[in-house]
Amino acid sequence: MVSRPFPTRRLLLQASAAAFAQLLVRPATAQDAAAMAAAIARFTGGQPVRPGRVKLDVATLVDNGNVVPLRVAVDSPMSAADHVTDIALFNEKNPQNDVARFVLGPRCGKAEIATRIRLATSQKLVALARMNDGSIWSDTVDVIVVLAACIEGDP
Repeated sequence: MVSRPFPTRRLLLQASAAAFAQLLVRPATAQDAAAMAAAIARFTGGQPVRPGRVKLDVATLVDNGNVVPLRVAVDSPMSAADHVTDIALFNEKNPQNDVARFVLGPRCGKAEIATRIRLATSQKLVALARMNDGSIWSDTVDVIVVLAACIEGDP
């Protein structure tokens, strides 16, 4: 019997498949959560974030992370006395945690935005809305991505 100095092709394929599967379905790490929390803290400036008034509408199961449509609507009359000034989107695992920011005013008529984003893998999305009185409201959705997008560097 001859000993092989290198792994067999079968072992290499199994190891490659395991590494690829771990890359696609890796759970959120403390580093991911901390990076998103830091990005949110920069947006809020220390203000408390309250759940409610914001509705993040995105599919919870996405076939392709390259194009993920979403909509954010905020319950606001959009009057001079009560309106949304900013809407921000954050995510856990993309290379950039601060996905998008939108500036609104009372003349917008509706406190609603719609866009498409890329998602690197399954992760948590957070939408925040800052009102003209300084209060900040939020909604959170966990999204499962079947085919990942925009993976850069290490997982």
